[in-house]
Amino acid sequence: MIIDRNIQEKRERDYLAPYAFLSQNSSGRQWSEPECKYRTAFQRDRDRIIHSKAFRRLEYKTQVFAYYEGDHYRTRLTHTLEVAQIARSVAQYIGANEDLTHAIALAHDLGHTPFGHAGEKSLHHLMKDFGGFEHNRQSLRVVDLLETRYPDFPGLNLTFETRSGIIRHTTRYDQAPEEMLSEFITSPNPALEAQIVNIADEIAYSCHDIEDGLRSGFFTEYDLAGLGIWNEVTKLVKERPTLMDENTFLYQCIRFLIDFFIRDVLGRTEHLLTAIRAEKPEQIMTASGPVVLFSDTMQEWKTQLDSFLYNKFYTHYKIMRMQYKADRLLSDLFKEYVQRPFQLPPSIRRRIDKGDQSLERIVCDYIAGMTDRFALNEHRTLFLPYEY
Repeated sequence: MIIDRNIQEKRERDYLAPYAFLSQNSSGRQWSEPECKYRTAFQRDRDRIIHSKAFRRLEYKTQVFAYYEGDHYRTRLTHTLEVAQIARSVAQYIGANEDLTHAIALAHDLGHTPFGHAGEKSLHHLMKDFGGFEHNRQSLRVVDLLETRYPDFPGLNLTFETRSGIIRHTTRYDQAPEEMLSEFITSPNPALEAQIVNIADEIAYSCHDIEDGLRSGFFTEYDLAGLGIWNEVTKLVKERPTLMDENTFLYQCIRFLIDFFIRDVLGRTEHLLTAIRAEKPEQIMTASGPVVLFSDTMQEWKTQLDSFLYNKFYTHYKIMRMQYKADRLLSDLFKEYVQRPFQLPPSIRRRIDKGDQSLERIVCDYIAGMTDRFALNEHRTLFLPYEY
Protein backbone atom coordinates (compact mmCIF):
# COMPACT_ATOMS: atom_id res chain seq x y z
CA MET A 1 0.00 0.00 0.00
CA ILE A 2 1.29 3.48 -0.90
CA ILE A 3 1.08 5.92 2.01
CA ASP A 4 0.10 9.08 0.17
CA ARG A 5 -0.43 12.61 1.51
CA ASN A 6 -4.10 12.06 2.34
CA ILE A 7 -3.25 9.06 4.50
CA GLN A 8 -0.45 10.95 6.22
CA GLU A 9 -2.72 13.90 6.94
CA LYS A 10 -5.26 11.48 8.40
CA ARG A 11 -2.54 10.03 10.61
CA GLU A 12 -1.81 13.52 11.88
CA ARG A 13 -5.47 14.02 12.74
CA ASP A 14 -5.69 10.62 14.43
CA TYR A 15 -2.41 10.47 16.34
CA LEU A 16 -1.13 13.95 17.08
CA ALA A 17 -2.26 15.89 20.14
CA PRO A 18 -5.23 18.21 19.56
CA TYR A 19 -2.97 21.24 20.07
CA ALA A 20 -0.50 20.15 17.34
CA PHE A 21 -0.42 22.18 14.13
CA LEU A 22 -1.79 19.98 11.34
CA SER A 23 -0.26 20.29 7.88
CA GLN A 24 -3.73 20.37 6.32
CA ASN A 25 -4.37 23.65 8.20
CA SER A 26 -1.31 25.44 6.86
CA SER A 27 -1.84 29.02 5.73
CA GLY A 28 -0.07 28.04 2.53
CA ARG A 29 2.83 29.35 0.49
CA GLN A 30 3.64 32.74 -0.98
CA TRP A 31 3.42 31.31 -4.50
CA SER A 32 0.63 28.92 -5.41
CA GLU A 33 1.72 25.35 -6.18
CA PRO A 34 -0.10 22.03 -6.62
CA GLU A 35 0.10 19.87 -3.51
CA CYS A 36 2.52 16.94 -3.56
CA LYS A 37 0.78 13.59 -3.99
CA TYR A 38 2.88 11.84 -1.36
CA ARG A 39 4.22 14.43 1.08
CA THR A 40 2.49 16.74 3.50
CA ALA A 41 3.18 20.47 3.22
CA PHE A 42 5.67 20.40 6.10
CA GLN A 43 7.47 17.31 4.81
CA ARG A 44 7.92 19.15 1.53
CA ASP A 45 9.39 22.13 3.41
CA ARG A 46 11.83 19.85 5.20
CA ASP A 47 12.99 18.25 1.95
CA ARG A 48 13.49 21.60 0.20
CA ILE A 49 15.61 22.85 3.09
CA ILE A 50 17.82 19.74 3.12
CA HIS A 51 18.44 19.98 -0.63
CA SER A 52 19.31 23.68 -0.55
CA LYS A 53 22.80 25.03 -1.11
CA ALA A 54 22.58 27.05 2.09
CA PHE A 55 22.06 23.87 4.12
CA ARG A 56 25.11 22.19 2.60
CA ARG A 57 27.25 25.25 3.29
CA LEU A 58 26.61 24.90 7.03
CA GLU A 59 29.22 22.11 7.02
CA TYR A 60 32.01 24.69 6.76
CA LYS A 61 30.55 27.43 8.93
CA THR A 62 31.79 28.03 12.47
CA GLN A 63 29.82 27.01 15.54
CA VAL A 64 32.51 28.08 18.04
CA PHE A 65 35.69 26.74 16.42
CA ALA A 66 36.57 27.42 12.79
CA TYR A 67 36.39 24.29 10.62
CA TYR A 68 40.18 23.89 10.35
CA GLU A 69 40.75 23.83 14.13
CA GLY A 70 39.76 20.19 14.53
CA ASP A 71 37.68 17.48 12.88
CA HIS A 72 35.65 16.65 15.99
CA TYR A 73 34.41 20.09 17.00
CA ARG A 74 30.87 21.12 16.11
CA THR A 75 30.22 22.96 12.89
CA ARG A 76 27.06 24.89 12.14
CA LEU A 77 25.78 21.81 10.29
CA THR A 78 26.36 19.30 13.07
CA HIS A 79 24.83 21.76 15.53
CA THR A 80 21.76 22.05 13.29
CA LEU A 81 21.39 18.27 13.11
CA GLU A 82 21.71 18.00 16.89
CA VAL A 83 19.03 20.68 17.37
CA ALA A 84 16.79 18.81 14.93
CA GLN A 85 17.26 15.51 16.78
CA ILE A 86 16.42 17.00 20.17
CA ALA A 87 13.50 18.97 18.76
CA ARG A 88 12.03 15.94 17.02
CA SER A 89 12.28 13.91 20.22
CA VAL A 90 10.48 16.56 22.26
CA ALA A 91 7.83 16.98 19.55
CA GLN A 92 7.21 13.26 19.49
CA TYR A 93 6.91 13.02 23.26
CA ILE A 94 4.31 15.79 23.56
CA GLY A 95 2.36 14.98 20.41
CA ALA A 96 3.38 18.02 18.37
CA ASN A 97 3.84 17.97 14.60
CA GLU A 98 7.24 16.38 14.15
CA ASP A 99 7.55 17.35 10.46
CA LEU A 100 6.94 21.05 11.09
CA THR A 101 9.32 20.96 14.06
CA HIS A 102 11.97 19.24 11.95
CA ALA A 103 11.66 21.75 9.10
CA ILE A 104 12.05 24.76 11.41
CA ALA A 105 15.01 23.17 13.20
CA LEU A 106 16.84 22.41 9.95
CA ALA A 107 16.33 25.97 8.69
CA HIS A 108 16.92 27.95 11.87
CA ASP A 109 20.59 28.74 11.14
CA LEU A 110 20.60 28.95 7.32
CA GLY A 111 21.33 32.68 7.52
CA HIS A 112 24.36 32.39 9.76
CA THR A 113 27.54 34.04 8.54
CA PRO A 114 31.01 32.53 8.28
CA PHE A 115 32.87 32.60 11.61
CA GLY A 116 29.77 32.33 13.78
CA HIS A 117 28.48 35.20 15.90
CA ALA A 118 31.68 37.17 15.25
CA GLY A 119 30.76 37.27 11.56
CA GLU A 120 27.23 38.34 12.41
CA LYS A 121 28.47 41.21 14.57
CA SER A 122 30.87 42.27 11.85
CA LEU A 123 28.19 42.37 9.14
CA HIS A 124 25.76 44.15 11.44
CA HIS A 125 28.35 46.87 12.02
CA LEU A 126 29.18 47.13 8.32
CA MET A 127 25.46 47.37 7.47
CA LYS A 128 24.55 49.83 10.23
CA ASP A 129 23.63 52.52 7.69
CA PHE A 130 21.88 50.09 5.35
CA GLY A 131 19.38 48.25 7.55
CA GLY A 132 21.74 46.19 9.69
CA PHE A 133 22.15 42.42 9.72
CA GLU A 134 20.42 39.78 11.85
CA HIS A 135 20.74 36.09 11.10
CA ASN A 136 17.09 35.13 11.64
CA ARG A 137 16.09 37.70 9.04
CA GLN A 138 18.91 36.42 6.84
CA SER A 139 17.63 32.84 7.20
CA LEU A 140 14.26 34.07 5.96
CA ARG A 141 15.94 35.90 3.05
CA VAL A 142 17.68 32.65 2.14
CA VAL A 143 14.46 30.64 1.93
CA ASP A 144 12.37 33.48 0.45
CA LEU A 145 14.79 34.99 -2.04
CA LEU A 146 18.40 33.84 -2.24
CA GLU A 147 17.99 30.15 -3.04
CA THR A 148 17.41 29.86 -6.81
CA ARG A 149 16.10 26.38 -7.53
CA TYR A 150 12.75 26.88 -9.24
CA PRO A 151 11.80 28.68 -12.48
CA ASP A 152 8.41 29.96 -11.29
CA PHE A 153 9.30 31.70 -8.03
CA PRO A 154 12.26 32.92 -5.96
CA GLY A 155 13.48 31.04 -2.92
CA LEU A 156 12.10 27.74 -1.64
CA ASN A 157 8.47 28.85 -1.32
CA LEU A 158 8.06 27.34 2.15
CA THR A 159 4.82 27.38 4.13
CA PHE A 160 3.92 30.33 6.31
CA GLU A 161 4.33 28.18 9.46
CA THR A 162 7.92 27.17 8.68
CA ARG A 163 8.83 30.73 7.70
CA SER A 164 7.24 32.05 10.90
CA GLY A 165 9.21 29.55 12.98
CA ILE A 166 12.43 30.76 11.32
CA ILE A 167 11.94 34.48 11.87
CA ARG A 168 10.49 34.05 15.38
CA HIS A 169 13.33 31.82 16.54
CA THR A 170 14.29 33.07 19.98
CA THR A 171 17.12 32.10 22.33
CA ARG A 172 19.59 34.03 24.45
CA TYR A 173 21.59 34.75 21.27
CA ASP A 174 18.79 34.89 18.70
CA GLN A 175 16.05 37.50 18.45
CA ALA A 176 14.91 39.31 15.35
CA PRO A 177 13.97 42.96 15.98
CA GLU A 178 10.23 43.63 16.25
CA GLU A 179 10.11 45.66 13.03
CA MET A 180 11.16 42.57 11.08
CA LEU A 181 8.32 40.46 12.46
CA SER A 182 5.22 42.41 11.38
CA GLU A 183 4.09 39.84 8.82
CA PHE A 184 4.44 37.02 11.32
CA ILE A 185 3.07 38.47 14.56
CA THR A 186 -0.36 36.94 14.07
CA SER A 187 -0.36 35.77 17.70
CA PRO A 188 1.54 36.64 20.90
CA ASN A 189 3.46 33.34 20.86
CA PRO A 190 4.86 31.27 18.01
CA ALA A 191 3.36 27.84 17.38
CA LEU A 192 4.19 24.98 19.74
CA GLU A 193 6.53 23.45 17.17
CA ALA A 194 8.56 26.68 16.90
CA GLN A 195 8.78 26.90 20.70
CA ILE A 196 10.18 23.37 20.76
CA VAL A 197 12.95 24.36 18.34
CA ASN A 198 13.79 27.39 20.49
CA ILE A 199 14.44 25.27 23.55
CA ALA A 200 16.11 22.46 21.59
CA ASP A 201 18.64 25.01 20.31
CA GLU A 202 19.44 26.08 23.86
CA ILE A 203 19.86 22.48 25.00
CA ALA A 204 22.06 21.57 22.04
CA TYR A 205 24.51 24.44 22.24
CA SER A 206 24.84 24.30 26.03
CA CYS A 207 25.52 20.56 26.19
CA HIS A 208 27.79 20.33 23.19
CA ASP A 209 29.74 23.49 23.96
CA ILE A 210 30.65 21.83 27.27
CA GLU A 211 31.98 18.85 25.34
CA ASP A 212 33.90 20.98 22.83
CA GLY A 213 35.24 23.20 25.61
CA LEU A 214 36.56 20.23 27.56
CA ARG A 215 38.00 18.63 24.43
CA SER A 216 39.82 21.86 23.56
CA GLY A 217 41.28 22.19 27.06
CA PHE A 218 39.83 25.69 27.49
CA PHE A 219 38.38 24.53 30.80
CA THR A 220 38.42 21.34 32.86
CA GLU A 221 36.01 19.13 34.76
CA TYR A 222 37.38 20.76 37.92
CA ASP A 223 36.16 24.13 36.62
CA LEU A 224 32.70 22.65 36.04
CA ALA A 225 32.46 21.45 39.64
CA GLY A 226 30.96 24.77 40.71
CA LEU A 227 27.89 24.27 38.51
CA GLY A 228 24.79 22.79 40.12
CA ILE A 229 23.63 21.10 36.95
CA TRP A 230 27.01 19.48 36.27
CA ASN A 231 27.17 18.13 39.82
CA GLU A 232 23.70 16.61 39.44
CA VAL A 233 24.64 14.93 36.18
CA THR A 234 28.00 13.56 37.32
CA LYS A 235 26.32 12.25 40.46
CA LEU A 236 23.87 10.27 38.33
CA VAL A 237 26.65 8.88 36.15
CA LYS A 238 28.80 7.91 39.15
CA GLU A 239 25.90 6.00 40.65
CA ARG A 240 26.30 3.57 37.75
CA PRO A 241 29.86 2.19 37.96
CA THR A 242 29.62 0.57 34.53
CA LEU A 243 29.55 4.07 33.02
CA MET A 244 32.76 5.21 34.70
CA ASP A 245 35.14 4.10 31.95
CA GLU A 246 37.67 6.92 31.48
CA ASN A 247 37.27 6.82 27.70
CA THR A 248 33.50 7.30 27.76
CA PHE A 249 32.83 9.17 31.02
CA LEU A 250 32.55 12.57 29.33
CA TYR A 251 30.17 11.25 26.67
CA GLN A 252 27.98 9.67 29.32
CA CYS A 253 27.84 12.96 31.20
CA ILE A 254 26.77 14.83 28.06
CA ARG A 255 24.22 12.13 27.29
CA PHE A 256 22.76 12.37 30.79
CA LEU A 257 22.82 16.17 30.61
CA ILE A 258 20.74 16.21 27.42
CA ASP A 259 18.31 13.74 28.95
CA PHE A 260 18.17 15.82 32.15
CA PHE A 261 17.23 18.93 30.16
CA ILE A 262 14.63 17.14 28.05
CA ARG A 263 12.93 15.48 31.03
CA ASP A 264 12.72 18.85 32.75
CA VAL A 265 11.21 20.53 29.68
CA LEU A 266 8.67 17.75 29.27
CA GLY A 267 7.59 18.04 32.90
CA ARG A 268 7.18 21.81 32.79
CA THR A 269 5.49 21.75 29.38
CA GLU A 270 3.01 19.09 30.43
CA HIS A 271 2.11 21.19 33.47
CA LEU A 272 1.58 24.35 31.39
CA LEU A 273 -0.43 22.56 28.70
CA THR A 274 -2.69 21.16 31.40
CA ALA A 275 -3.02 24.57 33.05
CA ILE A 276 -4.32 26.23 29.88
CA ARG A 277 -6.36 23.14 28.94
CA ALA A 278 -4.85 23.15 25.49
CA GLU A 279 -7.15 21.60 22.92
CA LYS A 280 -6.09 23.48 19.80
CA PRO A 281 -2.99 25.27 18.49
CA GLU A 282 -4.53 28.72 18.89
CA GLN A 283 -4.68 28.32 22.68
CA ILE A 284 -0.92 27.87 22.79
CA MET A 285 -0.27 30.77 20.42
CA THR A 286 -2.48 33.13 22.45
CA ALA A 287 -1.42 31.96 25.94
CA SER A 288 0.09 34.43 28.40
CA GLY A 289 3.55 33.17 27.51
CA PRO A 290 5.46 30.24 25.98
CA VAL A 291 4.52 26.75 27.17
CA VAL A 292 7.80 25.01 26.26
CA LEU A 293 10.04 26.07 29.13
CA PHE A 294 12.50 24.86 31.74
CA SER A 295 11.43 24.61 35.36
CA ASP A 296 12.50 27.50 37.58
CA THR A 297 15.30 25.43 39.13
CA MET A 298 16.55 24.27 35.75
CA GLN A 299 16.42 27.80 34.37
CA GLU A 300 18.61 28.97 37.25
CA TRP A 301 21.09 26.18 36.51
CA LYS A 302 20.94 26.96 32.80
CA THR A 303 21.66 30.65 33.44
CA GLN A 304 24.61 29.64 35.61
CA LEU A 305 25.87 27.34 32.85
CA ASP A 306 25.50 30.04 30.18
CA SER A 307 27.49 32.46 32.32
CA PHE A 308 30.21 29.84 32.82
CA LEU A 309 30.46 29.13 29.09
CA TYR A 310 30.61 32.84 28.30
CA ASN A 311 33.43 33.49 30.77
CA LYS A 312 35.44 30.30 30.24
CA PHE A 313 34.79 29.47 26.60
CA TYR A 314 33.24 32.11 24.35
CA THR A 315 35.58 34.85 25.61
CA HIS A 316 38.70 32.67 25.84
CA TYR A 317 41.59 34.59 24.34
CA LYS A 318 42.06 32.07 21.52
CA ILE A 319 38.40 32.37 20.55
CA MET A 320 38.63 36.17 20.75
CA ARG A 321 41.69 36.17 18.51
CA MET A 322 39.75 34.26 15.87
CA GLN A 323 36.81 36.64 16.22
CA TYR A 324 38.99 39.70 15.65
CA LYS A 325 40.56 38.01 12.64
CA ALA A 326 37.10 37.27 11.31
CA ASP A 327 36.03 40.88 11.76
CA ARG A 328 39.05 42.20 9.88
CA LEU A 329 38.65 39.62 7.12
CA LEU A 330 34.93 40.25 6.52
CA SER A 331 35.45 44.02 6.73
CA ASP A 332 38.12 43.78 4.05
CA LEU A 333 35.86 41.73 1.78
CA PHE A 334 32.85 43.98 2.26
CA LYS A 335 34.72 47.21 1.57
CA GLU A 336 36.51 45.78 -1.45
CA TYR A 337 33.32 44.44 -3.05
CA VAL A 338 31.43 47.70 -2.46
CA GLN A 339 34.26 49.84 -3.85
CA ARG A 340 35.03 47.51 -6.78
CA PRO A 341 31.96 45.36 -7.48
CA PHE A 342 33.41 44.22 -10.83
CA GLN A 343 35.37 41.68 -8.72
CA LEU A 344 32.16 39.91 -7.78
CA PRO A 345 31.05 36.81 -9.74
CA PRO A 346 28.62 37.29 -12.67
CA SER A 347 25.59 35.94 -10.79
CA ILE A 348 26.02 38.60 -8.09
CA ARG A 349 26.66 41.38 -10.62
CA ARG A 350 23.40 40.47 -12.36
CA ARG A 351 21.58 41.07 -9.08
CA ILE A 352 23.26 44.47 -8.82
CA ASP A 353 22.30 45.33 -12.40
CA LYS A 354 18.62 44.65 -11.66
CA GLY A 355 18.72 47.63 -9.29
CA ASP A 356 15.95 46.46 -6.98
CA GLN A 357 18.27 46.21 -3.95
CA SER A 358 21.19 48.24 -2.69
CA LEU A 359 24.74 47.24 -3.57
CA GLU A 360 25.52 46.96 0.14
CA ARG A 361 22.67 44.51 0.81
CA ILE A 362 23.65 42.34 -2.15
CA VAL A 363 27.28 42.27 -0.99
CA CYS A 364 26.09 41.45 2.53
CA ASP A 365 24.00 38.55 1.18
CA TYR A 366 27.02 37.24 -0.71
CA ILE A 367 29.35 37.39 2.29
CA ALA A 368 26.77 35.95 4.70
CA GLY A 369 26.41 32.93 2.43
CA MET A 370 30.13 32.19 2.41
CA THR A 371 31.65 29.32 4.32
CA ASP A 372 34.68 29.97 6.51
CA ARG A 373 36.83 28.23 3.92
CA PHE A 374 35.50 30.21 0.97
CA ALA A 375 35.85 33.52 2.82
CA LEU A 376 39.48 32.75 3.67
CA ASN A 377 40.26 31.73 0.09
CA GLU A 378 38.49 34.79 -1.31
CA HIS A 379 40.47 37.06 0.99
CA ARG A 380 43.74 35.50 -0.18
CA THR A 381 42.68 35.87 -3.82
CA LEU A 382 41.80 39.53 -3.44
CA PHE A 383 44.68 40.68 -1.27
CA LEU A 384 47.72 38.42 -1.80
CA PRO A 385 49.69 39.15 -4.99
CA TYR A 386 50.54 35.53 -5.82
CA GLU A 387 47.01 34.17 -5.49
CA TYR A 388 44.58 33.95 -8.43
